[in-house]
Amino acid sequence: MRVYSNAYVHEETGDLLGYELAIKQHRDGTVEALLYVFEGSAVGDGIDLPGHISGKDLTIAGNWTEHLIEYPSKKEVVQTHVVRIDGTLGETSFFGNIKIAGLDEGKIKLRRVNCIWTCKP
Repeated sequence: MRVYSNAYVHEETGDLLGYELAIKQHRDGTVEALLYVFEGSAVGDGIDLPGHISGKDLTIAGNWTEHLIEYPSKKEVVQTHVVRIDGTLGETSFFGNIKIAGLDEGKIKLRRVNCIWTCKP
């Protein structure tokens, strides 16, 4: 898989923030993608999403189902978010849009990295 990232550790808080996108491209133009959304820590699995690539134009769309624990009741809450990623995929970068549940991050650039954050030695 090719991995693209803009993840970073916030200097003052130590929080991990940003996105990572891991792409496996197939000969028929389909892609398997894992989207990692970092909002403070590297905990959690990637969001498994299907997609398609034509030339350098990448389109990924699917649903993200989160299983959360509500406190203090410790009740499980399930939330589903629509995810859409559109942009240009190159050898060294991805440039495009990441939209989650109707929230548009705007234009975003991810650069190619060797591995996802949670696999770093």
